[in-house]
Amino acid sequence: MEFLVKIQVFTPDSMADDQLSSLVSAERARGKELKDAGVIQRIWRIPGTKNNVGVWKAADASELHSAISSLPLFAYMNVEVTPLATHPLES
Repeated sequence: MEFLVKIQVFTPDSMADDQLSSLVSAERARGKELKDAGVIQRIWRIPGTKNNVGVWKAADASELHSAISSLPLFAYMNVEVTPLATHPLES
């Protein structure tokens, strides 16, 4: 099943630079793992922000939640998920 996933990242201004740098590095590594595993099918950055939008693949909503919540920055995210269905023009 495919999902459109919109992620907004809100890190506190009070977060120490070294903590933010560590989280961003861990986020990139985990994101690469999810991409390599085929969970993240496509992903785009929203210009001028830390936000992104992507097409993710999972067996169901629970599996998707597990993947998203495994991201190191999850505590600092607002996530919007839309399940996708095949459009007749795609069949």
